[in-house]
Amino acid sequence: MNQSPQTAVLLLEDGNIFYGKAFGKIGAASGEICFNTGMTGYQEVFTDPSYYGQVLIMNNVHTGNYGVNKKEMESANVKIRGLIGRNLEERFSRYQATESLDDYLKENEIVAIENIDTRALVTYIRTKGAMNCIISSEDLDIHALKEKLNSTPGMAGLELASVVSTTEEYELGDAAAQLKVSVLDYGIKQNILSCLVKRGVHVRVHPARTPFSRLKEFNPDGYFVSNGPGDPAAMPYAVETLKEILKEESPLFGICLGHQLLALANDIPTFKMHHGHRGLNHPVKNIVTGRCEITTQNHGFGIDPAAVRNHTGIEITHVNLNDESIEGIRLKNKPAFSVQYHPESTPGPYDSRYLFDEFIAMMASN
Repeated sequence: MNQSPQTAVLLLEDGNIFYGKAFGKIGAASGEICFNTGMTGYQEVFTDPSYYGQVLIMNNVHTGNYGVNKKEMESANVKIRGLIGRNLEERFSRYQATESLDDYLKENEIVAIENIDTRALVTYIRTKGAMNCIISSEDLDIHALKEKLNSTPGMAGLELASVVSTTEEYELGDAAAQLKVSVLDYGIKQNILSCLVKRGVHVRVHPARTPFSRLKEFNPDGYFVSNGPGDPAAMPYAVETLKEILKEESPLFGICLGHQLLALANDIPTFKMHHGHRGLNHPVKNIVTGRCEITTQNHGFGIDPAAVRNHTGIEITHVNLNDESIEGIRLKNKPAFSVQYHPESTPGPYDSRYLFDEFIAMMASN
Protein backbone atom coordinates (compact mmCIF):
# COMPACT_ATOMS: atom_id res chain seq x y z
CA MET A 1 0.00 0.00 0.00
CA ASN A 2 1.12 3.56 -0.72
CA GLN A 3 3.01 5.10 2.19
CA SER A 4 2.94 8.67 0.84
CA PRO A 5 1.72 11.23 3.40
CA GLN A 6 0.98 13.75 0.65
CA THR A 7 -2.67 14.71 0.35
CA ALA A 8 -4.45 14.71 -3.00
CA VAL A 9 -7.91 15.92 -3.97
CA LEU A 10 -10.51 14.75 -6.47
CA LEU A 11 -13.01 17.39 -7.60
CA LEU A 12 -16.04 16.43 -9.69
CA GLU A 13 -17.71 18.72 -12.22
CA ASP A 14 -20.84 18.92 -10.04
CA GLY A 15 -18.82 20.22 -7.08
CA ASN A 16 -18.33 17.04 -5.05
CA ILE A 17 -14.93 16.80 -3.38
CA PHE A 18 -12.99 13.70 -2.25
CA TYR A 19 -9.66 13.71 -0.40
CA GLY A 20 -7.10 10.92 -0.55
CA LYS A 21 -3.36 10.26 -0.88
CA ALA A 22 -1.07 11.15 -3.76
CA PHE A 23 0.23 8.36 -6.00
CA GLY A 24 2.19 8.37 -9.25
CA LYS A 25 3.24 11.76 -10.60
CA ILE A 26 2.74 14.80 -8.38
CA GLY A 27 0.65 17.23 -10.39
CA ALA A 28 -2.86 17.71 -11.73
CA ALA A 29 -4.93 15.92 -14.39
CA SER A 30 -8.45 16.44 -15.68
CA GLY A 31 -10.80 14.61 -18.01
CA GLU A 32 -13.99 12.58 -18.11
CA ILE A 33 -14.34 10.30 -15.09
CA CYS A 34 -15.25 6.67 -15.81
CA PHE A 35 -14.92 3.30 -14.10
CA ASN A 36 -13.78 -0.20 -15.01
CA THR A 37 -15.37 -3.23 -13.35
CA GLY A 38 -12.51 -5.66 -14.10
CA MET A 39 -10.70 -7.44 -11.28
CA THR A 40 -7.42 -7.76 -13.19
CA GLY A 41 -5.72 -6.61 -16.39
CA TYR A 42 -5.07 -3.09 -15.17
CA GLN A 43 -1.95 -2.65 -17.30
CA GLU A 44 -3.81 -3.60 -20.47
CA VAL A 45 -6.57 -1.19 -19.46
CA PHE A 46 -4.21 1.73 -18.81
CA THR A 47 -2.55 1.32 -22.23
CA ASP A 48 -5.79 0.94 -24.20
CA PRO A 49 -5.94 3.99 -26.54
CA SER A 50 -9.74 4.07 -26.17
CA TYR A 51 -9.19 5.52 -22.66
CA TYR A 52 -7.29 8.52 -23.99
CA GLY A 53 -8.35 11.70 -22.18
CA GLN A 54 -10.18 9.94 -19.35
CA VAL A 55 -9.67 9.68 -15.60
CA LEU A 56 -10.23 6.08 -14.61
CA ILE A 57 -11.62 4.55 -11.42
CA MET A 58 -10.46 0.98 -10.87
CA ASN A 59 -13.27 -0.85 -9.11
CA ASN A 60 -11.10 -3.60 -7.62
CA VAL A 61 -9.95 -2.87 -4.05
CA HIS A 62 -6.27 -3.55 -4.82
CA THR A 63 -4.58 -2.34 -8.00
CA GLY A 64 -0.86 -2.77 -8.62
CA ASN A 65 -0.23 -5.85 -6.48
CA TYR A 66 1.12 -7.90 -9.40
CA GLY A 67 3.30 -5.10 -10.77
CA VAL A 68 4.03 -4.15 -14.36
CA ASN A 69 5.41 -6.24 -17.22
CA LYS A 70 5.89 -4.21 -20.39
CA LYS A 71 5.12 -7.24 -22.57
CA GLU A 72 1.49 -6.80 -21.55
CA MET A 73 1.01 -3.29 -22.95
CA GLU A 74 -1.70 -2.67 -25.56
CA SER A 75 0.06 0.43 -26.93
CA ALA A 76 3.37 2.22 -26.57
CA ASN A 77 2.48 4.05 -23.35
CA VAL A 78 -0.22 4.76 -20.77
CA LYS A 79 -3.28 6.41 -22.32
CA ILE A 80 -5.43 7.28 -19.30
CA ARG A 81 -5.21 10.88 -18.08
CA GLY A 82 -5.43 10.02 -14.38
CA LEU A 83 -6.11 7.11 -12.00
CA ILE A 84 -8.35 6.72 -8.95
CA GLY A 85 -8.13 3.73 -6.62
CA ARG A 86 -8.98 2.39 -3.18
CA ASN A 87 -5.56 0.85 -2.58
CA LEU A 88 -2.90 1.53 -5.22
CA GLU A 89 -0.02 -0.79 -4.39
CA GLU A 90 3.69 0.09 -4.50
CA ARG A 91 4.79 -3.45 -3.62
CA PHE A 92 4.19 -6.35 -6.00
CA SER A 93 4.61 -10.11 -5.78
CA ARG A 94 4.77 -11.38 -9.38
CA TYR A 95 8.28 -12.46 -10.33
CA GLN A 96 7.71 -11.64 -14.03
CA ALA A 97 7.01 -7.99 -13.19
CA THR A 98 9.78 -5.50 -13.89
CA GLU A 99 8.58 -2.47 -11.92
CA SER A 100 5.95 -1.19 -9.52
CA LEU A 101 2.74 0.54 -10.50
CA ASP A 102 3.94 3.72 -8.79
CA ASP A 103 7.17 3.80 -10.82
CA TYR A 104 5.25 2.99 -13.99
CA LEU A 105 2.81 5.87 -13.48
CA LYS A 106 5.62 8.28 -12.68
CA GLU A 107 7.52 7.14 -15.77
CA ASN A 108 4.42 7.87 -17.87
CA GLU A 109 3.61 11.11 -15.97
CA ILE A 110 0.22 9.94 -14.75
CA VAL A 111 -1.34 11.63 -11.72
CA ALA A 112 -3.22 9.29 -9.37
CA ILE A 113 -5.09 9.35 -6.08
CA GLU A 114 -5.77 6.51 -3.65
CA ASN A 115 -7.59 5.99 -0.35
CA ILE A 116 -10.84 6.89 -2.11
CA ASP A 117 -14.03 4.97 -1.35
CA THR A 118 -14.27 3.75 -4.92
CA ARG A 119 -17.46 1.74 -4.33
CA ALA A 120 -19.26 4.87 -3.21
CA LEU A 121 -17.74 6.90 -6.04
CA VAL A 122 -18.70 4.35 -8.70
CA THR A 123 -22.23 4.16 -7.30
CA TYR A 124 -22.42 7.94 -7.54
CA ILE A 125 -21.21 8.01 -11.17
CA ARG A 126 -23.66 5.24 -12.09
CA THR A 127 -26.45 7.38 -10.68
CA LYS A 128 -25.40 10.83 -11.87
CA GLY A 129 -23.72 9.85 -15.13
CA ALA A 130 -20.38 10.62 -16.73
CA MET A 131 -18.87 14.02 -15.99
CA ASN A 132 -15.49 15.72 -15.97
CA CYS A 133 -13.21 15.75 -12.93
CA ILE A 134 -9.78 16.88 -11.84
CA ILE A 135 -7.19 15.18 -9.61
CA SER A 136 -4.52 17.30 -7.97
CA SER A 137 -1.66 16.49 -5.62
CA GLU A 138 0.21 19.79 -6.03
CA ASP A 139 -2.51 22.44 -5.60
CA LEU A 140 -5.37 21.79 -3.19
CA ASP A 141 -7.07 25.16 -3.71
CA ILE A 142 -10.61 24.20 -4.71
CA HIS A 143 -11.38 27.53 -6.37
CA ALA A 144 -8.29 27.28 -8.59
CA LEU A 145 -9.09 23.66 -9.42
CA LYS A 146 -12.65 24.59 -10.41
CA GLU A 147 -11.26 27.11 -12.90
CA LYS A 148 -8.99 24.44 -14.42
CA LEU A 149 -11.85 21.97 -14.52
CA ASN A 150 -14.14 24.46 -16.26
CA SER A 151 -11.65 24.70 -19.12
CA THR A 152 -11.60 20.92 -19.68
CA PRO A 153 -13.64 19.97 -22.77
CA GLY A 154 -16.35 17.33 -22.51
CA MET A 155 -16.03 14.06 -24.42
CA ALA A 156 -19.04 14.73 -26.64
CA GLY A 157 -17.87 16.31 -29.88
CA LEU A 158 -14.18 15.47 -29.37
CA GLU A 159 -12.26 13.89 -32.25
CA LEU A 160 -9.45 11.95 -30.59
CA ALA A 161 -8.84 9.02 -32.94
CA SER A 162 -6.32 10.88 -35.08
CA VAL A 163 -4.46 11.92 -31.89
CA VAL A 164 -3.71 8.32 -30.84
CA SER A 165 -3.42 6.78 -34.32
CA THR A 166 -0.13 5.75 -35.86
CA THR A 167 1.50 8.50 -37.90
CA GLU A 168 3.10 6.11 -40.37
CA GLU A 169 2.01 2.93 -42.13
CA TYR A 170 3.51 -0.36 -41.01
CA GLU A 171 3.02 -4.03 -41.82
CA LEU A 172 2.82 -7.17 -39.71
CA GLY A 173 2.64 -10.87 -40.54
CA ASP A 174 3.92 -12.97 -43.42
CA ALA A 175 4.07 -10.95 -46.63
CA ALA A 176 3.40 -14.18 -48.53
CA ALA A 177 0.17 -14.89 -46.62
CA GLN A 178 -2.91 -15.76 -48.67
CA LEU A 179 -5.04 -13.11 -46.97
CA LYS A 180 -4.26 -9.41 -46.61
CA VAL A 181 -6.13 -6.84 -44.52
CA SER A 182 -5.99 -3.06 -44.60
CA VAL A 183 -6.38 -1.82 -41.03
CA LEU A 184 -7.67 1.63 -40.13
CA ASP A 185 -5.99 2.61 -36.87
CA TYR A 186 -8.23 4.84 -34.79
CA GLY A 187 -6.51 3.74 -31.57
CA ILE A 188 -5.95 0.05 -32.19
CA LYS A 189 -4.97 -2.37 -29.43
CA GLN A 190 -1.95 -4.55 -30.08
CA ASN A 191 -3.77 -7.79 -29.41
CA ILE A 192 -6.24 -7.09 -32.23
CA LEU A 193 -3.30 -7.15 -34.62
CA SER A 194 -1.93 -10.26 -32.92
CA CYS A 195 -5.28 -12.03 -33.35
CA LEU A 196 -5.18 -11.32 -37.09
CA VAL A 197 -1.52 -12.23 -37.56
CA LYS A 198 -1.89 -15.48 -35.57
CA ARG A 199 -4.57 -16.48 -38.09
CA GLY A 200 -2.14 -16.14 -40.96
CA VAL A 201 -3.12 -12.66 -42.11
CA HIS A 202 -0.74 -10.07 -43.50
CA VAL A 203 -1.84 -6.65 -42.29
CA ARG A 204 -0.96 -3.10 -43.23
CA VAL A 205 -1.88 -0.59 -40.53
CA HIS A 206 -2.85 2.89 -41.75
CA PRO A 207 -3.14 6.27 -39.99
CA ALA A 208 -6.65 7.43 -39.12
CA ARG A 209 -7.08 9.91 -41.97
CA THR A 210 -5.83 7.59 -44.73
CA PRO A 211 -8.05 7.90 -47.84
CA PHE A 212 -9.76 4.84 -49.30
CA SER A 213 -7.59 5.00 -52.41
CA ARG A 214 -4.50 4.37 -50.30
CA LEU A 215 -6.16 1.53 -48.37
CA LYS A 216 -7.02 -0.12 -51.67
CA GLU A 217 -3.43 0.07 -52.96
CA PHE A 218 -2.56 -2.77 -50.58
CA ASN A 219 -4.96 -4.93 -52.64
CA PRO A 220 -6.53 -6.29 -49.44
CA ASP A 221 -8.97 -9.15 -49.09
CA GLY A 222 -10.75 -7.24 -46.33
CA TYR A 223 -10.78 -4.13 -44.18
CA PHE A 224 -10.59 -3.82 -40.42
CA VAL A 225 -11.86 -0.74 -38.55
CA SER A 226 -10.42 -0.39 -35.06
CA ASN A 227 -11.45 0.78 -31.63
CA GLY A 228 -10.47 4.23 -30.40
CA PRO A 229 -11.35 7.22 -28.20
CA GLY A 230 -13.65 10.19 -28.65
CA ASP A 231 -16.98 10.88 -30.27
CA PRO A 232 -17.65 8.92 -33.48
CA ALA A 233 -19.99 11.67 -34.69
CA ALA A 234 -16.94 13.98 -34.80
CA MET A 235 -15.30 11.76 -37.46
CA PRO A 236 -17.03 12.50 -40.78
CA TYR A 237 -13.77 11.70 -42.60
CA ALA A 238 -13.94 8.13 -41.25
CA VAL A 239 -17.62 7.72 -42.09
CA GLU A 240 -16.92 8.69 -45.71
CA THR A 241 -14.06 6.17 -45.88
CA LEU A 242 -16.34 3.40 -44.63
CA LYS A 243 -19.00 4.32 -47.18
CA GLU A 244 -16.41 3.90 -49.95
CA ILE A 245 -15.35 0.52 -48.54
CA LEU A 246 -18.97 -0.63 -48.44
CA LYS A 247 -19.47 0.38 -52.09
CA GLU A 248 -16.65 -1.99 -53.01
CA GLU A 249 -18.44 -4.81 -51.13
CA SER A 250 -15.24 -6.22 -49.67
CA PRO A 251 -15.38 -7.90 -46.22
CA LEU A 252 -15.29 -5.43 -43.35
CA PHE A 253 -14.99 -6.04 -39.60
CA GLY A 254 -15.29 -3.27 -37.02
CA ILE A 255 -14.71 -3.29 -33.26
CA CYS A 256 -16.00 -0.70 -30.74
CA LEU A 257 -15.44 2.70 -32.43
CA GLY A 258 -15.38 0.76 -35.69
CA HIS A 259 -18.85 -0.58 -34.82
CA GLN A 260 -20.15 2.94 -34.24
CA LEU A 261 -18.62 4.19 -37.50
CA LEU A 262 -20.22 1.34 -39.45
CA ALA A 263 -23.56 2.40 -38.00
CA LEU A 264 -22.98 6.04 -38.96
CA ALA A 265 -22.01 4.96 -42.48
CA ASN A 266 -25.51 3.44 -42.69
CA ASP A 267 -27.27 6.56 -41.35
CA ILE A 268 -27.71 5.17 -37.83
CA PRO A 269 -26.99 7.86 -35.21
CA THR A 270 -24.71 7.40 -32.21
CA PHE A 271 -25.29 8.83 -28.74
CA LYS A 272 -23.38 9.60 -25.55
CA MET A 273 -24.17 6.94 -22.94
CA HIS A 274 -25.11 7.78 -19.36
CA HIS A 275 -21.96 6.21 -17.92
CA GLY A 276 -20.68 3.73 -20.52
CA HIS A 277 -19.60 0.09 -20.34
CA ARG A 278 -16.08 -0.71 -19.17
CA GLY A 279 -14.86 -3.99 -17.73
CA LEU A 280 -13.97 -7.63 -18.35
CA ASN A 281 -17.26 -9.18 -17.26
CA HIS A 282 -20.17 -7.87 -19.36
CA PRO A 283 -22.69 -10.49 -20.57
CA VAL A 284 -23.68 -10.37 -24.23
CA LYS A 285 -26.11 -12.63 -26.10
CA ASN A 286 -25.37 -13.77 -29.63
CA ILE A 287 -28.85 -13.68 -31.14
CA VAL A 288 -27.77 -15.76 -34.13
CA THR A 289 -26.54 -18.72 -32.06
CA GLY A 290 -28.48 -18.12 -28.85
CA ARG A 291 -25.27 -18.39 -26.82
CA CYS A 292 -24.12 -15.99 -24.10
CA GLU A 293 -20.60 -14.54 -24.04
CA ILE A 294 -18.73 -12.84 -21.23
CA THR A 295 -17.05 -9.87 -22.84
CA THR A 296 -14.52 -7.11 -22.33
CA GLN A 297 -15.89 -3.64 -23.03
CA ASN A 298 -14.73 -0.05 -23.11
CA HIS A 299 -17.07 2.51 -24.66
CA GLY A 300 -18.93 5.65 -23.68
CA PHE A 301 -20.94 5.96 -26.90
CA GLY A 302 -23.52 3.62 -28.41
CA ILE A 303 -25.64 3.28 -31.53
CA ASP A 304 -29.32 4.26 -31.59
CA PRO A 305 -31.32 1.04 -30.94
CA ALA A 306 -34.54 2.32 -32.49
CA ALA A 307 -32.75 3.36 -35.68
CA VAL A 308 -31.07 -0.04 -35.92
CA ARG A 309 -34.34 -1.92 -35.50
CA ASN A 310 -36.04 0.24 -38.14
CA HIS A 311 -33.22 -0.20 -40.66
CA THR A 312 -34.22 -2.75 -43.30
CA GLY A 313 -30.65 -3.42 -44.40
CA ILE A 314 -29.16 -4.27 -40.99
CA GLU A 315 -29.52 -7.27 -38.70
CA ILE A 316 -28.86 -7.10 -34.97
CA THR A 317 -26.50 -9.96 -34.00
CA HIS A 318 -25.62 -9.23 -30.37
CA VAL A 319 -27.31 -7.50 -27.42
CA ASN A 320 -26.11 -6.59 -23.95
CA LEU A 321 -27.90 -8.64 -21.29
CA ASN A 322 -27.55 -5.90 -18.67
CA ASP A 323 -29.31 -3.08 -20.52
CA GLU A 324 -30.28 -4.55 -23.93
CA SER A 325 -28.06 -2.09 -25.79
CA ILE A 326 -26.93 -3.09 -29.29
CA GLU A 327 -23.62 -4.97 -29.17
CA GLY A 328 -23.35 -6.28 -32.73
CA ILE A 329 -24.74 -5.73 -36.23
CA ARG A 330 -24.22 -7.05 -39.71
CA LEU A 331 -25.35 -5.81 -43.09
CA LYS A 332 -27.84 -8.01 -44.92
CA ASN A 333 -26.63 -7.24 -48.43
CA LYS A 334 -22.90 -6.66 -47.90
CA PRO A 335 -20.10 -8.67 -46.21
CA ALA A 336 -19.73 -6.29 -43.27
CA PHE A 337 -20.24 -6.76 -39.53
CA SER A 338 -19.17 -5.19 -36.26
CA VAL A 339 -19.34 -5.58 -32.49
CA GLN A 340 -19.33 -2.99 -29.73
CA TYR A 341 -17.17 -5.07 -27.39
CA HIS A 342 -13.59 -6.39 -27.61
CA PRO A 343 -13.20 -10.01 -28.80
CA GLU A 344 -9.39 -9.69 -28.70
CA SER A 345 -9.59 -9.05 -24.94
CA THR A 346 -6.45 -9.44 -22.86
CA PRO A 347 -6.03 -10.91 -20.33
CA GLY A 348 -9.46 -12.33 -21.14
CA PRO A 349 -12.14 -13.59 -21.37
CA TYR A 350 -11.76 -15.48 -24.66
CA ASP A 351 -15.44 -16.19 -25.37
CA SER A 352 -15.61 -13.99 -28.48
CA ARG A 353 -12.41 -14.83 -30.37
CA TYR A 354 -14.56 -16.73 -32.90
CA LEU A 355 -15.39 -13.38 -34.50
CA PHE A 356 -11.89 -13.21 -35.97
CA ASP A 357 -12.42 -16.69 -37.43
CA GLU A 358 -15.69 -15.50 -38.99
CA PHE A 359 -13.88 -12.55 -40.55
CA ILE A 360 -11.20 -14.90 -41.97
CA ALA A 361 -13.90 -17.21 -43.37
CA MET A 362 -15.73 -14.25 -44.90
CA MET A 363 -12.58 -13.10 -46.72
CA ALA A 364 -11.68 -16.61 -47.85
CA SER A 365 -15.11 -17.15 -49.39
CA ASN A 366 -15.54 -13.70 -50.92
